[in-house]
Amino acid sequence: MIFVLVAILAVPFAATANAQGNANLADVRAATAQFHRSEVAEAAGYFSPGECVEVPGVGGMGYHFVNFGLVDLEINPTQPEILVYAPSPSGNMRLVAVEYAVPIEPWDAIYDYPPSVLGREMNLTPHLGLYTLHVWIWQNNPYGMFADFNPDVSCN
Repeated sequence: MIFVLVAILAVPFAATANAQGNANLADVRAATAQFHRSEVAEAAGYFSPGECVEVPGVGGMGYHFVNFGLVDLEINPTQPEILVYAPSPSGNMRLVAVEYAVPIEPWDAIYDYPPSVLGREMNLTPHLGLYTLHVWIWQNNPYGMFADFNPDVSCN
C-alpha cells in the first residue's frame, strides 16, 4: 500500500520536473531574443572577458558573455549562464548561441552523473572547471545544434 502511494505521488512530480527541465528551443529563443544587442546583455549582468574563441581549421565559438550570478548548480533553460556573440561582416556583434555552465566540483560533490539541459547531457570542460553545453539557436551550425564549435563562425 505504501509503495503504491509513493509511486502515485512520484509520477506527477517526475512529470513536472521533466517539463521544467526540458523547455523547448522556442522557449529559449523567446527568453533570449532580448539579447540580440550585446549592450542589453551587459545591462542584464552578462560580462565578456573580451577574447573571441576560434580554432583554425575547426571553427569558432565567438565572444562569451557570462552572467556569473547564474553559474551555480541550478539549470534553467530559459536563463543560460552564457550568451555567445560573433562579429558580423559589418563589425557589429550578433547573438549566435547560448551556453549552459555548471561548476564541476560542487556538482560532482553531490551527484554521480553529469548535469543535463534541453534533454542533452552537458560536456565535461575541465580546463574551465565547468560542465558546458552550447546551443546554436541563433545561427545554423553544420556540426549540429549542440556542437562546441561552428565552422561558419570566425573572429575576423
